[in-house]
Amino acid sequence: MYLINKETNSIQPLVKRTFTALGIKERAHLQEWIADNPSALGEELLIIQKEFSGFLETYERLDLLALDKAGNLVVIENKLDDSGKDVTWQALKYAAYCSSLTKDQIEEIFQSYLTSKGNSKSATLLLSEFFDRTDYSEINLNKGGTQRIIFIAANFRKEVTATVLWLMRFNIQLKCFKATPFELNEQLFLTLDQIIPIKDAQDYMISMASKAQEEVRTEEEAKNRHRVRLAFWGQLLSKIKGQSSLFQNSSATKDHWLVAGGANISGISYQLVITMNYACVLLYLGRSSAEENKKLFDVLSQYRNEIEKSFGSPLNWERADDQKSSRISFALQHVNYFNEEDWTQIINFLIKNINLLEASIRPYLAELKKQLKHSDIDGEFEIAKTEPQL
Repeated sequence: MYLINKETNSIQPLVKRTFTALGIKERAHLQEWIADNPSALGEELLIIQKEFSGFLETYERLDLLALDKAGNLVVIENKLDDSGKDVTWQALKYAAYCSSLTKDQIEEIFQSYLTSKGNSKSATLLLSEFFDRTDYSEINLNKGGTQRIIFIAANFRKEVTATVLWLMRFNIQLKCFKATPFELNEQLFLTLDQIIPIKDAQDYMISMASKAQEEVRTEEEAKNRHRVRLAFWGQLLSKIKGQSSLFQNSSATKDHWLVAGGANISGISYQLVITMNYACVLLYLGRSSAEENKKLFDVLSQYRNEIEKSFGSPLNWERADDQKSSRISFALQHVNYFNEEDWTQIINFLIKNINLLEASIRPYLAELKKQLKHSDIDGEFEIAKTEPQL
């Protein structure tokens, strides 16, 4: 590795060092670097535990446990200057141990990790955010035979690389990253290079048979969910015709939510949501600016008593300061759209309450438009409670 000097039109070599010579430790340093910056491994990973040892009848513990965007558990093993000759066997044992972890156990492991870091956030909320706002009840974690392994070391022994390449022929998902420290003028640098599989040939080296099987299984699961949702939304839309000013031009969708405008303000919509645990109606504040969403939420919050009195029940007010959007919702618990016996109850609930929500919010839309119109270039709003136009 070289440092480019544009002024002298020259390059200066960085000195390749060893972790041991630099006093860098496996757990105190390399492990913490990866835990804090898992994207250094070239993909989005969610670290859910460090030094995990929750295995029955063994005191062994893996370095880092993560989830990838497909819901697979990823075992990450760090070995500093030398991989050692037994690292593959060690990691395979960890992957085998983890293969039996249930979704609830994974959530508990992640919550324990958050607590140990002094993070008070909910594991289910962060999992939902990581999986692109997918409802937690619909997230599929640790599907059978999909556990992955990532090795990190400065040097890999031939017996390790040979074993890794052989295991990949049997559809076991492994990656090897070569970690190299450099030094220049007392500054330290680190490179993490994926050496197995070679990045450009990675897709080719993954078994197509395994990939096809996974795709078929995933497609079947998705088809079933999509079929049920299409049928449910079709029945709801048929019944809502003429009963509401909303969703009159909507079509059935494969998603677990249905969106309608109604507010006549860009980024603000009324939505119906169904899951395997609840159904809800909501006003979604999803403009491109998080600041605008929070300010508009605050405007509506001033009229909370009036809105809830008109609605007839307390609403769930979610400002969600750690997210871009905000929302106001009302839910029916303990129903499951996969159970057709619940459909009548869910549909009647959604139609009745989306109409009530729209009617309760309608008098205050003019105030939202006013605030948007008079916002200054910094997005600041003058929030003063005034009488809405009725």
